[in-house]
Amino acid sequence: MPPSPFLLKDWERYDVSRYVDPGCVSPEEGVLSVPRSMRDRRHATISLELDDLIGGDDVSRAVFLFHVPPYQTALDTADLAGCHVESVPLDTHIGSIAVRRMIEERQPHLTLHGHVHEAFRLTGTFKEKIGNTWCLSAAHDADGVAVVEFDLSRPQGAERRVLR
Repeated sequence: MPPSPFLLKDWERYDVSRYVDPGCVSPEEGVLSVPRSMRDRRHATISLELDDLIGGDDVSRAVFLFHVPPYQTALDTADLAGCHVESVPLDTHIGSIAVRRMIEERQPHLTLHGHVHEAFRLTGTFKEKIGNTWCLSAAHDADGVAVVEFDLSRPQGAERRVLR
């Protein structure tokens, strides 16, 4: 997950560069419950880790599970419209550029996401297609638990249900 405003940084990495959105805390400044070297905290990126993970493999039939959704989609829309930090307007899209680029370039079969709990409430959708890749999210910010049911051979037919 790219740097967030929260202090716990166990699973956060820079996205594609050392840029940190206004109001967010860098991986070096946060707290860890599991030690990582300062070099790793400064230089690890989601982009580099995806490159290491995938390498030259064909992922056209792969299913990826990411906490963070791809950047500039309905799945990464946060309730930040009109919000500012030190007079700087906040981007309502808080997903990962690296995840988005990987999907665009490598076209996996399906990606599953969460993280932006309010996205469905704000956009009314839990699925988006990027090229040939279907991206689904079960993120939910109301009572109950949202589940997404799908047939792996037809992810476009996925349905979202809330269990109460």
